[in-house]
Amino acid sequence: MGVLLCHGFTGSPQTLRPWAEYLAAHGFTVSLPLLPGHGTTWQDLARTGWRDWYGEVDRAFGALASRCEQTFVFGLSMGGCLALRLAEVHGSAVRGLVVVNPSLAPDTKLFLLAPVLKYVLRSLPGIASDIKKPDAHEIGYDRIPVRAAATLPQLWGATTRQLGDVTQPVLVYRSTVDHVVGPASMKVLLAGVPKDRLTVRECADSYHVATLDNDAEAIFEGSVKFVADQSG
Repeated sequence: MGVLLCHGFTGSPQTLRPWAEYLAAHGFTVSLPLLPGHGTTWQDLARTGWRDWYGEVDRAFGALASRCEQTFVFGLSMGGCLALRLAEVHGSAVRGLVVVNPSLAPDTKLFLLAPVLKYVLRSLPGIASDIKKPDAHEIGYDRIPVRAAATLPQLWGATTRQLGDVTQPVLVYRSTVDHVVGPASMKVLLAGVPKDRLTVRECADSYHVATLDNDAEAIFEGSVKFVADQSG
C-alpha cells in the first residue's frame, strides 16, 4: 500500500514528516518529495511555477504506483490541490485522497494581482508556521516570491474546473481557524467534488499547518483508518 504526501507552497517535507513516519510505522510505502524551488531559498522558488511542482508529484506518483498495488495521495495546503489534480489526471490509479486545509482559491486580492505585481515586486512577507501549538515550528520561507505565486491561479483554475471528475473518496481535515487558507477554498471544494465522495472533519485546536499542530494525531489516525476502509 503506497501513500504519496504533497507539501505546500513555500514549505517543505518537514511539515509532513511526522505524518510520513506514522504511516511508515503502520506498514505503508511512503513517498514525500521536495517540490522544485523549495527547501533552499525563496529566490530559487521564484524560478519555478505550478507546472514544475505538479510535474514532481506526478513523477513521484508514477514511481510509487509502479511499486504498490494501491496508491493514495495526501496533501497539505497547495499540496492538497496537487493531490486533487493527480486524482483528476490519473483517475482510478489514485485510490483515495486525504487533504488538510487544501488551497483551491485566492483568499486575498494579492493572488489575483500577482501576475501584474511580479513586474514591480520581487517578494512579499511569508506565510509559514501558522501553528497554534506552542514550540511547534514550520520550516518555510520568510518571503513569498511574487513570480512563483503568480502561477497559483493557473493551478487552482486547472484543478477546480475538473473537480467533478474526482470519483475517488476524499477525506478533508479543515481547521476552524486558518490564517492562510480562507473559506473560499472550502466553498470551491464543496461545490465541485461529488457530495457522496466527500467527508469533512473539523480540526478545532489547530491553525493552518495542522499536521504539526494539536490535531495532528487525530489526522494521522484518521488517515490510516480511511485507507483501511477504502482498501478493505
